[in-house]
Amino acid sequence: MFKISKKVRRLSNEEKDQYKKDGYLTGLPVFSSEANDDLSNFFVSLSEKVDKKIDINQTAQWHKASHKFYKLCTTPEILDYVEDLLGPNFFLWGGQFFLKEPKDGSVVPWHQDAQYWPLFPANAVTVWLALYDTNEENGAMRVVKGSHIQGAFKHHTNKAQNLVLDQEVSYDQIKQDDIISLNLKAGEISLHNDALLHGSELNISSKRRCGLTMRFSPVNVKADLSIWPHFEGQLVRGVDDYKLNPIAPIPSGEAVPTSKFQHSSEFINNW
Repeated sequence: MFKISKKVRRLSNEEKDQYKKDGYLTGLPVFSSEANDDLSNFFVSLSEKVDKKIDINQTAQWHKASHKFYKLCTTPEILDYVEDLLGPNFFLWGGQFFLKEPKDGSVVPWHQDAQYWPLFPANAVTVWLALYDTNEENGAMRVVKGSHIQGAFKHHTNKAQNLVLDQEVSYDQIKQDDIISLNLKAGEISLHNDALLHGSELNISSKRRCGLTMRFSPVNVKADLSIWPHFEGQLVRGVDDYKLNPIAPIPSGEAVPTSKFQHSSEFINNW
């Protein structure tokens, strides 16, 4: 689909240990710099289908709606990295864009993903693919290393209009010296644990920043459907001997999500 980097590889034992200790890995090569235009065109082609009244940051389930999106999420080299952390049997259950246009004023507050997700046991890896170069100027994701092993942080509600999420962790709970900016070149990925504190600041540059996130969990993880009735998994590696969650079909066409929580049945008629 996109040209793969010659530097792509499997995780070393040292990197696996670092992930356990710090809760993240960053700067992992996937796509070649020759694919930069293709990645940009991929984003533009999908984003242009979204109704102008809808904030693309407030849509999800792209992996269930779009065949192109699903194919990118199941790039073998990406799945290899995930397998090195989760083991051989896991499913894809989330796909979303996080966009910051130049100087658009949006902020992702400090939070833990597990705060939002009714998954048991809590065990998810997020892949954050840079579709464009991302750094401190254009609002790169920031993490608090090691925070994933400190338990659940207290979140409070903040409904400020420029916040992409409405739950946040206050600064007084954060070790400032442990904040790391995950600067990435287009085509590189970071990986982070669902309990890791992370967020991102304003894009103060003249350049677009957009990350594509993919969420993966091993097959022994079950969603609480009373909270998330839309939840479905797509087995992408190995076998599922547990069969704990509904299964979403692989999209055969190009539908467009309109909100964060949608069932695959909402897309089928639009393929």
